Parts: sequence; structure tokens; C-alpha cells
Amino acid sequence: MSKASLYVLAMAAALVPVAAHAAAPAQDYAREWPLELAREDAGAYRVVLDQAVYLGAHDRALRDVEVFNAQGQPVATAVLSPAQPLAQASRTRALPWFPLPAQEGGGGGDIHLIAERDADGSIRRVEAGIGARASVGGPGRWLVDASGVREPVRALLLEWEDPAQPLQAGYRVEGSDDLRSWRTLNGSTTLLDLERGGERLRQGRIVLDGQARYLRLLPLRAGPGPVLTGVSAELAPAVARAQWEWLELQGKRRNSGGREGFEFLLPGRFPVERADVRLPGNSAVEWTLHSREADDEGSWTWRAGPWVSYQLGADGSGTRSEPRALAGAVRDRHWRLVPNTPVGDQTPVLRVGYRPEVAVFLAQGQPPFSLAAGSARRQRGEAPIRPLLDALRAQRGSGWEPAAATLAGEARELAGDRALEPVVERDWKSWLLWALLVGGAALVALLGISLLRQPRPEG
Repeated sequence: MSKASLYVLAMAAALVPVAAHAAAPAQDYAREWPLELAREDAGAYRVVLDQAVYLGAHDRALRDVEVFNAQGQPVATAVLSPAQPLAQASRTRALPWFPLPAQEGGGGGDIHLIAERDADGSIRRVEAGIGARASVGGPGRWLVDASGVREPVRALLLEWEDPAQPLQAGYRVEGSDDLRSWRTLNGSTTLLDLERGGERLRQGRIVLDGQARYLRLLPLRAGPGPVLTGVSAELAPAVARAQWEWLELQGKRRNSGGREGFEFLLPGRFPVERADVRLPGNSAVEWTLHSREADDEGSWTWRAGPWVSYQLGADGSGTRSEPRALAGAVRDRHWRLVPNTPVGDQTPVLRVGYRPEVAVFLAQGQPPFSLAAGSARRQRGEAPIRPLLDALRAQRGSGWEPAAATLAGEARELAGDRALEPVVERDWKSWLLWALLVGGAALVALLGISLLRQPRPEG
């Protein structure tokens, strides 16, 4: 067993207490969303948080966003910034594939291919011949046409029919640009499809060490192989672009500390990173932006400015100033705009921009999985998910990424608003101390009464 495999097992064992920590189950959350998995055998998944999750979250650090399995047990989960590479999803593209005739001995002989190709090089039909005598049985051999892909292919994703028996088959992958000269792109990989006790392990991802227009998959040894149903190319994630979401907040004019300003309420735990100000008609006002967590509590914290927000042109179709970047993501609920130049009787609209974060989780236990949010009673346990995913990447290839999962359907209410009410901590030690004091005093009083009732000795 490789060092990477041992590390993965060790890290997975470290996550068992996290998954088993069910003292506060999913019912401690306000609501949950069912998750739909793009693949069932990925082991790790990433789900983009939408606006509904932010509206339902209670904790400032999103520690009340957690994934549960079908048994209601929490699984290892981490919420990551969209700028982190781990939060970016890989892309897939279906590829044409063609079966090749089987060969006795599990491979080794040369394959002579006659392929009918289109003008762009894509294969329409394949005729194959093998120098050695072909056999009817044995593991499958396939030719994959990747000539239509114009960017690097990181891995092949294979799909096959459910086997009648446990499947473990070794393969190698060769590549060619002309169907005549072949080079090895993966000398040895294992395809797995195992099931025991209702749990299933399926591994159909083959990492490629190089690029080629055409790929052929050859078995390393004789034995049963999968009945292939589809092949897809895994491509690198798209270049990260700032996909900004914007909220428009309506404010109220308030005087604080002898200075007039406008206060706004953020409806959820959005990671605000940009701010913009809108006023009707032409305008040019210098602003300073502050925020704080609670209303009427604590001082305001500076977030941006002073900067000039301007708008020239009717109905906003003209020239506008660029949004103002904050120093970092801020989840405060209360925001305050202070004008440094006259603004008149108009009330500005505060636009706040954020980039949706990504929750990465491990598929521990049985599906279906669900994502729960909103709790003042429970916080997600810290799990070493980042080093575990790094170990999986070292084991499966540098291009490995968690598979995609999506929020499917409407939210289901669990504890509702009751989950947002903090649990009242009772000081049992004080109660016990008072009980002991009262009990001791009562005991002394009883002893005194019993002594008074005793008859006095004569004489």
C-alpha cells in the first residue's frame, strides 16, 4: 500500500469522530435542502451555496452550515472561498468510443486499425485487426476518440453496466495522433466496482500523463472486465472569474453621534466584498461605509472610503462609478453610509456584492445527503478535510477535484425558527450549592427541634 493510501486511511479514521458526533442532530437546524450528486462514486463533493442558504444561516462564520447523510449523521464538511482552487469544479465532455476485438493473453500484440475519419479528424468507423488469434471472452478493449477536444484532457471517466460479480480489472492507456504510433499515457490503473453490506465502491477515473488525439484502453491481464457504456473526458476547471451576486438594500436616515447617515440591514450571512451606492438621477457624493454586528450595540467599524460615487445619465444608462472593494469578506448584519458631501432629501440604495462560497464534504454513510443551515444551538465540528483532499489528490493525480453536487428542490423545514433561539444554559452548580445550603439549614433546624422535645432529666 502506497504512502498516499496510508495517509488517506489515517485521515479518514480521524474524521470518524466528526461523523459520529450526533449529540445535536439535524433537527437542531432550521431547514435543510436535498443534494443531488453528479456522480455516485466520487467520495468527495462540492456544492455552491445559494442565496437561500445565506438567508437561513445564523452564525457569522457559517459554522451552522452542515451536510448530513440519510441516517441524519453529520459528515465532514468545510466551507471554502470561491477563490480557492479546491472550490472550482472540473468540466466533463462525452467522447466517442469503439470496442476493439479481444485478444488471448490479455494484451501484448499489435493492433492494426483501419479508421474512417471526417475532415476534422474525428472517427466515424473503426475496423481492427490483431496479429494474434482473437478470443471471444476476456476483458474489454476500447478505442476512444478525443480528436474533437481542443484543450488538455486530465483524465478519462468510464461508465459501465452493474457487474454480476465484484470487479477489479487492470488497464493501461496508450495514445496516438495518427493511429499508427502509440505511446503510453498511463502504464497501470485499476478499475473497481465492489459492493458489500449495501455500500458500494466504484473507481472509473483514469489519469492521463500526456495528451493524444486517440486513446486505446488495453487490459493488463486476462479476466473479467467491465461492460462499457460511456466515456467522458475530464477537463481542467474554467479560469476562475468573479461571478458576483448583488443585493440592493433599502436604508433609513438616522442621526448618530451628531452626524447624519443612512443605516441598512443585511438579511443574511452574505460574505460582502464590494459596495456600491445608487441615487436617482445625476449625482456625485463622497461616502464612508461602516458596519457592525448588532443594532444599537458596539461601535461602528470602518469598511471603505471615503470614495466618490457618481452617476451621470438618465435612468442609470450613462456613466457610473465602479463598485468599491472592501479589505475582506464581511458578514455583519448592520451597515451605515455616511455622506461627506450634501446628499439632499434623497435616500441612497446600498448595493453589496458577494461571491457564493462552496461547501466541500465527504460522502460518509448512505445517501441521499442534505445540507442544513440555521442554528443557534449547534456548530459544525472542525474536520481535517483539506489535508485529506490533498492526500486524495496525491493518490489520484494532481488534477483530481471533488465532484459537483447541487441543491435540489425547495428547502424542508426542520426545527424552524426554534433552532435560532439559543439554549438557555442553567447554572446547575449554583442550584446544587443552594440546595445543599437549604438542606443543611433544614437538618440543623430539625436537630434543634428534636433536642427541644427531649424530656429534661429529673432533679
